[in-house]
Amino acid sequence: MLKYCLILLLALLCINRLVAQKKNAAYRYTMHKIHTPIQIDGVMNEPAWQQAQVAKNFFMVLPMDTSLANVPTEVRMVYDDHNIYILAICYNTRKGPNMVESLHRDFNFQKNDNFIFFLDPFDDQTNGFTFGANADGAQWDGAMYEGGKVDLNWDNKWVSVVKNYKNRWVFEAAIPFKSIRYKNGIKEWGINFSRNDLKAAEKSSWTPIPRQFPTASLAYTGILELDSAAPLYKKNISVIPYTLTNWQKDYTNNTNGVLSQRFGLDAKISVNPALNLDLTIHPDFSQVEVDQQVTNLSRFELFFPEKRQFFLENSDLFGDFGFSGIQPFFSRRVGLDAPINAGARLSGKLNKDWRVGAMDMETQQLPGVYLPNQNFSVVSLQRRVFQRSSIGVIYVDKTSIGYHPGNDTTKPIYSLYNRNFGLQYNLASPNNVWTGKAFVLKSLSPGKSGDAISHAANLAYNSRKWSVIGEYEYVGKNYTAETGYVPRTGYVRFNPQIIRYFFPKGGSILSHGPQFNLSYYFDEKMHRTDYENSFLYLITFRNRLSIDAYAAQDYVQLLQPFDPTNTGKDSLAIGTIHKWNTVGFDINSQPQKLFTYAFSVRYGGYYTSGTHLAINSTIGYRFQPYVNMNMNFSYNYLQLPAPWGNTPFYLVGPRIDVTFTNNLYFTTYIQYNNQLNNLNINSRLQWRYKPASDLFLVYTDNYYPAPFMVKNRELALKFNYWWNL
Repeated sequence: MLKYCLILLLALLCINRLVAQKKNAAYRYTMHKIHTPIQIDGVMNEPAWQQAQVAKNFFMVLPMDTSLANVPTEVRMVYDDHNIYILAICYNTRKGPNMVESLHRDFNFQKNDNFIFFLDPFDDQTNGFTFGANADGAQWDGAMYEGGKVDLNWDNKWVSVVKNYKNRWVFEAAIPFKSIRYKNGIKEWGINFSRNDLKAAEKSSWTPIPRQFPTASLAYTGILELDSAAPLYKKNISVIPYTLTNWQKDYTNNTNGVLSQRFGLDAKISVNPALNLDLTIHPDFSQVEVDQQVTNLSRFELFFPEKRQFFLENSDLFGDFGFSGIQPFFSRRVGLDAPINAGARLSGKLNKDWRVGAMDMETQQLPGVYLPNQNFSVVSLQRRVFQRSSIGVIYVDKTSIGYHPGNDTTKPIYSLYNRNFGLQYNLASPNNVWTGKAFVLKSLSPGKSGDAISHAANLAYNSRKWSVIGEYEYVGKNYTAETGYVPRTGYVRFNPQIIRYFFPKGGSILSHGPQFNLSYYFDEKMHRTDYENSFLYLITFRNRLSIDAYAAQDYVQLLQPFDPTNTGKDSLAIGTIHKWNTVGFDINSQPQKLFTYAFSVRYGGYYTSGTHLAINSTIGYRFQPYVNMNMNFSYNYLQLPAPWGNTPFYLVGPRIDVTFTNNLYFTTYIQYNNQLNNLNINSRLQWRYKPASDLFLVYTDNYYPAPFMVKNRELALKFNYWWNL
């Protein structure tokens, strides 16, 4: 089975021989050094702005990439010994108010008029930073990885102002050099500017970008030339202490309310401008937004993304190994069972070609459940090859400290250790048309030997008209990643996908075309166990409304007992075979409207000759820019024979975001889930009183039987301050 991985790996290496020059190297912007700081006020009255080079004549990316943009944008940049300054003039060609979702940070790109720019300080076309704002001043910042993906949970210190005029709005910002990572001495960085104008239904970019790629694609950045090298700081240390006052009460066990107070500290130490050391003592994540719940009808564990700030910078060094369903390291495992005592992480660039990541965390001992202290370690090293590809290795270790299970069968048993080793090759062609990945992983655990390996590969081709993907996976039955996410073991999978786009020359339809996705699973002896073949026909209109029709065929031979309702009722037997067909459709509204909606319907068969109706919808309305309301609704109705019978599942999730200013937000998220028999209320008030410094007030309630009886209640007040030494 390893031969399939080797064949795809050979194809990846052959494609990389097609190395070419950087695609948009001809687009160059010279950023001059100034000696007088600029006041960030949205007014272009400083002489430095009059003398700066102007980037203009943007290219249209959407709806089509065949002409210059209809909406004009002009950008200027300068820098001094402390900051990069940027000013963007975004002209309006159509009457009416700006379209913005809210004043909340890290807004939805598709639902806001915005200006965003992308920095690639190493010009490696793989990693970087993004900053920007919507037309009413809400900030956007994120860490970039894998050549165009953006992690908006990354947060740092910078300032910006947006000022609106009659026929334009102006974005002005100062980005401290201390807030980004770069290599000393490099005078040419990657740069691109992106504009989204919903009134004109147009997305544009300073450099030309094919419409199938996001404007965040670092493969299509131009060159930012600095007069002289960026400043080298001998000391770049930030300390972020916090204090937390917490009150909680368990009504189920009728205990008294408990008031507690905790203190903790994060520190960021710049080893050099490209390499950062993060330290944490007694970290707290009470301010992190709650996960959006889902109705779980799967045979396997669900995945929820990491949102904790400490784990986010350069997170791709650790989390990018493997595929979405084969991850040797998944940071949400750290601190899942017990609070974290302390941790350290070193991550960043050694030079233009080498990146390194190392992290070590220790969790608390919990005597009540006999859980020992546990140590989580991960080391990753990545080497760039060719122009945009890379080879990486990873080592992951989870160890129970001083733990001796003994022979007492009444106590929980925890693993002594679990270790993973991995080697991975990432392909990214210079023009981003070809991408792919190939890896091999090996796990070590007490009492498990043989078949403790996983290997997989994929190769993708993306052009304007075609998207073709081939993927292969193998996971041995004894492969174990306790600090990772591997919901299924003991299988081989083949997953080809084909998408074709057609572009009419006129009319209301922008594009349409079919999408085929075939997913076949086999056991380790190559006996077929499941498959899901789906067909979807997507139509996208020029006003950004989209609709599609869907059909699928499923086959499952159960390898483990399974309750098709996931409610603890009887289970279907191992070896039973189930087949069914499903049809459905999806509608997604125009994002530029105040009233938005997404609607999805699926109807068809289910396990044991049953039927399954699934309706999912999201409805939103905004009183821009201050109030944004959304209602998530999920309804699943299962018709099954006894003992399961007819089972309805409801999941209702209204959410209200109120943004009083760009720095004061209030969010309430209510989720009723009858599969869990729970009603959850989470309210969060956030005041950003200084850049990257916040005051949080978080209130949480859980009810059962919903909505009449309180299960538990919690109120937390957290204060942190970002202090640059």
